Amino acid sequence: MANTVEEIKRPINEEMKLFEQKFYESMQSKVPLLDKVTRFIVTTKGKQMRPMFVFLCAKLVGDVNEKTYRGASMIELIHTATLVHDDVVDESFKRRNFFSINALWKNKIAVLVGDYLLSKSVLLSTDHKDYDLLGVISRTIREMSEGELLQLEKARKLDITEEVYYEIIRQKTATLIAACCEIGVLSNNADADLAKKMMDFGTYTGMAFQIKDDLFDYLTSNVIGKPVGIDIKEQKMTLPLIFTLRNADEKNKKYYFNTIKRYNNDQKRVKELISFVKSSGGLDYAISVMKDFQQKAKDILNEFPDSEARKSLHIMLDYVIERKF
Repeated sequence: MANTVEEIKRPINEEMKLFEQKFYESMQSKVPLLDKVTRFIVTTKGKQMRPMFVFLCAKLVGDVNEKTYRGASMIELIHTATLVHDDVVDESFKRRNFFSINALWKNKIAVLVGDYLLSKSVLLSTDHKDYDLLGVISRTIREMSEGELLQLEKARKLDITEEVYYEIIRQKTATLIAACCEIGVLSNNADADLAKKMMDFGTYTGMAFQIKDDLFDYLTSNVIGKPVGIDIKEQKMTLPLIFTLRNADEKNKKYYFNTIKRYNNDQKRVKELISFVKSSGGLDYAISVMKDFQQKAKDILNEFPDSEARKSLHIMLDYVIERKF
């Protein structure tokens, strides 16, 4: 998979190197403690898929320029802030095999660092009068928060329908990838139609990405270090489960709802539910929906002339649903 990422990066290799430096600069402050934390963030960064989307979409319609770098930094600042806040909420002490910020510096500092990163993202746009980008990131922050709260509200009653599930994953995950793609073309002065088209491309890609993530919960080979059945233990209603319970007879529906509600820590009952989802076609259904979203994204991509950037985005779309972690 590392080779795939290198292949995706090929048309934007130089830009990604320069971006690391610009991203670090965008986080700097006059507070030594903050700089210590932001240095740690830079050294423990992930694959940086989101900035890659920004640069590739910019290259799809033009060149990478200073506004593109600012847009990519804004996105990565928001993404990092939400991860820092998520670790506090989830009481998680590890992220990508490193200690999380709340584990090293306690919750109060982690929350304040997350707030600081969000404010830097907004300031980056206002300082340079990138008001179109400011509109995109403000909407993105609002939608991500709404998605998280919608999921929490629904999780209490376990009454998530397929439509509600799509709305949750659109807001929680897809909206940030949609923002990457929209910002990429806006940095090249795209008109409203093109911006909307790229936003749709990012949304479909993000939906496929999240469904793939939800499928990992049912894979016995635990490649991503996520214990199998963790979503069930956390009472998260994902697509394979929603489909299965919707089509189950009353007896099974009642029994498995009870597993999620009351026996979600009972290893035997959780394994039983995973087997039931598999045998009821829950995984097959989720895979077909995921591939449908992927195809919708590819259809948009194919409207653009052939280029290195387009080729990389096609590889990225395959990577999204074929990745093993």
